[in-house]
Amino acid sequence: MKKILGVSVLSVAVMVSLLFLLSRAGAEQIGEVDTVFKFIGPDHKIVVDAHDDPKVNGVTCYVSRAKTGGLKGAVGIAEDKAEASIACHQVGSISFAKPLAAQEEVFNERISLVFKKIRIVRMVDKARNTLVYLTYSDRVIEGSPQNSVATVAIDRSIRIPVQ
Repeated sequence: MKKILGVSVLSVAVMVSLLFLLSRAGAEQIGEVDTVFKFIGPDHKIVVDAHDDPKVNGVTCYVSRAKTGGLKGAVGIAEDKAEASIACHQVGSISFAKPLAAQEEVFNERISLVFKKIRIVRMVDKARNTLVYLTYSDRVIEGSPQNSVATVAIDRSIRIPVQ
């Protein structure tokens, strides 16, 4: 078996696959569309994932993003584009288990082997009783990341508890 830096290629592939699966915890894939046909490996796609806010019952954010296919995408070493779009909605009765931080990261997922993550941050707009969700991707060597924002206005009869 071929080895890279003393580690078998199979071991590296297993580790990469496990990291990918662990990073997906908390996201539910809703669907995907193919955008570019790839002769070898999966096609390039746009995927839509649902992310339930872990501290706000009744709010779900839907994030669409590009997913790189081809041979690199098939083995989990492709770097996805740093672009995403978000839409958040009330999908049930709103309730809070405990007070929220004024700003908090509620989800992140690795979208490249080493440097890049897609993140969802929740901010509380107390004056308007609104939850603001920002999605962006970071990359250590780049600045000004692409981003998208969505809001969920909470009924005035339910005050958002803030720490």
